[in-house]
Amino acid sequence: MRAVIQRVTSASVSVDGQVVGAIDCPGLMVLLGVKRGDSAEQVATVARKIAELRILGDEQSASELGAPILLVSQFTLYGDTRKGRRPSWVNAAPGDEAQPLVDAVVADLRGRGLEVATGEFGAMMEVSLVNDGPFTVLVESEA
Repeated sequence: MRAVIQRVTSASVSVDGQVVGAIDCPGLMVLLGVKRGDSAEQVATVARKIAELRILGDEQSASELGAPILLVSQFTLYGDTRKGRRPSWVNAAPGDEAQPLVDAVVADLRGRGLEVATGEFGAMMEVSLVNDGPFTVLVESEA
């Protein structure tokens, strides 16, 4: 599982021109990719990192501040560009495997008392954000 975590002052995701998820105050924008073979072990590791990384103001975590999170599934994080000019998606988990794991990360974060907005799994989405810093980190939990 791979998560690109950005510290933001605001972020939103739209589908067909309608906002489906948004945060309007400082928090985290998370793009989440699921790899073939990922399991509950990766869910627990990535959710813990998202919640507990001390990357917000005064080196505090989303859990400590109660900061909101906008989480958007993004299979393209597992695009392999080492050969040719077209990315290969062979490492990305298929939708029926990935969606339950994305939902599990969201459930884990909400279970920690965090406000989590989401995109729409499998939809063509438009993501807007104001990156604070800019500040972006990559978290990986290999299967």
